[in-house]
Amino acid sequence: MATSYLSEDQFLCSICLEVFTDPVTIPCGHNFCKTCITENWNISLCCQCPLCVKVFRSRPELYVNTILSEMVDMFKQSTAKKNGRAEEQQAESGEVSCEVCSETKMKAVNQAQGFIKELEKEVSELRMNISELEQLSHTGDHLQFLQSLPSLNPVPPTKDWTEVTVHSSYEGTVKKAVAQLEQTLSKEMKKLHDDVELKRVQQYAVDVTLDPDTAHPNLVLSDDGKQVSSCNKRQNFPETPKRCIYYANVLGKQGFSSGRFYYEVLVNEKTQWDLGVANESINRKEKKALCPRNGYWTIRLRNGNQYKAVVGPSICLSLQAEPQKVGVFVDYEEGLVSFYDVGAAALIYSFTGCNFTEKLYPLFSPCFDEGGANSTPLIISSVLPKH
Repeated sequence: MATSYLSEDQFLCSICLEVFTDPVTIPCGHNFCKTCITENWNISLCCQCPLCVKVFRSRPELYVNTILSEMVDMFKQSTAKKNGRAEEQQAESGEVSCEVCSETKMKAVNQAQGFIKELEKEVSELRMNISELEQLSHTGDHLQFLQSLPSLNPVPPTKDWTEVTVHSSYEGTVKKAVAQLEQTLSKEMKKLHDDVELKRVQQYAVDVTLDPDTAHPNLVLSDDGKQVSSCNKRQNFPETPKRCIYYANVLGKQGFSSGRFYYEVLVNEKTQWDLGVANESINRKEKKALCPRNGYWTIRLRNGNQYKAVVGPSICLSLQAEPQKVGVFVDYEEGLVSFYDVGAAALIYSFTGCNFTEKLYPLFSPCFDEGGANSTPLIISSVLPKH
């Protein structure tokens, strides 16, 4: 395979900015030195690609890309031969290597190393802030705690990397690496904020159980009132004013007319579900959209991967991953209903500016079982604070 048409940039690791050593290809298709990407993941909060910042839910196995490794070896050999011929020609002609070019390259390398040290310092400060904010989430007197933290009061501004200039020969590579690192820092800051926010709402966890008097006839509830699934056979439930007839819904026994409350529901392995809260006065006998104008604040899953917030016309939700557990938080006085992906500590959607005037009840719908494809139950789980 010819390498004369390939430039050095195609064989540079974007982390160390050197020619690849033991190159590996990660699932998104980007290549790195095996040691570089391993060390990068060892100090990161999550495993993600430094170039496209794709997050991997589990740490990928790393194997040397043998084809790329062979190409790198051929490139190194070709470069060595060219350099050898150049030195021979210089010796024959009495010429010597250009010290100005060598000095310029060394300055660019030193400058890049300086940037990396500054970025490492920012990462260190960020990790200190993470530790302090985690303490904050467990502290009652938040104001006093904030005043005692020199690193958070105020938070020092980070370096403006957009003003960095380097020698033109290395400008593209160095700026690209710096921009990627800055993007990684930004994502870590967002994850930090999401972690702290989830811990904040989890402190309002309440014990919720299902009310069998409200369950649709095709629903089956567990004896402890914590699980609900659907079945094809319509059960002979007594007709009551509270019972849901049209939709496969069931409400919680506990109602709330003030304050804040939070609960979590396991939804993994289901292809359809609805979750949220509903007014006590909802019409339980007729087909009414589960939206705010009818007294519902809900989100839903359909067809295994279509997530929507039922606002009026539904809003499609773009999620980075499929939630395994959904957290529901309500601030009655604030008029807020928020849904969280508990595993990712990420906000899914919030209804804001709601005007609550009556008692609210948690609402659960496992939907119909679709011939067994959607038979997994919804499970109200214990709230375990995210560490």
